[in-house]
Amino acid sequence: MKKLLLTMFLFIFCIAQCQAKSISVEEENGIYHIVLSGNSIKKHIHFISTDTLKTNKEVHDATKSMLTINTGFFDPKSGKTISYIIDNGVIIEDPLTNDALYTNPALRQNMKKILNRSEFRITECNGKYKYSIVPHNTPVEFTCNVVTSAQGGPQLLPELKLEEEFFILKDDEGNIIRQSASVLDRTARTIIGIKEDKIHILIITNKNPKNIIEARNLCMTLGLEYAMAFDGGSSTSLDYKKIHVVSKQKIGEDTGRRLKSFMIIK
Repeated sequence: MKKLLLTMFLFIFCIAQCQAKSISVEEENGIYHIVLSGNSIKKHIHFISTDTLKTNKEVHDATKSMLTINTGFFDPKSGKTISYIIDNGVIIEDPLTNDALYTNPALRQNMKKILNRSEFRITECNGKYKYSIVPHNTPVEFTCNVVTSAQGGPQLLPELKLEEEFFILKDDEGNIIRQSASVLDRTARTIIGIKEDKIHILIITNKNPKNIIEARNLCMTLGLEYAMAFDGGSSTSLDYKKIHVVSKQKIGEDTGRRLKSFMIIK
């Protein structure tokens, strides 16, 4: 019995150690660069949501996650999602349930673009897990299924899709008359990308804010093959070990904004 318990302990300890080695975090000039590598970590990444809005730290502690970041867009007034979230193959957040998308004339006219914004997917194909960044309506291969995913946008690489995903709107003369998610302003940002079967996450803080073009250029400098944004600005959040990053704080507090969806590593 003692030998069995020892074996179980060593097995669990080995899994924890392997996962820890799969996560690297570096910070320079107010930008955190996180790299998730190896096959063992792929099954432990989940995109989740909460019934009521919660801070990144609250979710990080409640789920006992190794690393937690913010993901999809949401309406802070109603708490309803503006992004699709899938986990364990099931749609757990659907923007079609958000009435505000229908009552706003500009949003209603561009619903197809909003609903088809880019998402980060983990798919399973014959037992193998794969990362991808694609428009939401992109079908999966016949032998594959989406295990977990989070929608955000815009796509940064290989192409910047501001108009296609309704993050900017132009008039007939080509002038920008509307922007969403402060894409043209310098602000904090949460970026996720893929390079050589590794996930790269950039947490761009208020210490070194960037507009979406500058964020894209940073992704190109890092050699990312695919990249997209998640919700940014005051939503940008990171919790990992003793690292706790929030982008909007009240005096005397460091709790950060209450959010709807998250990426966790169990």
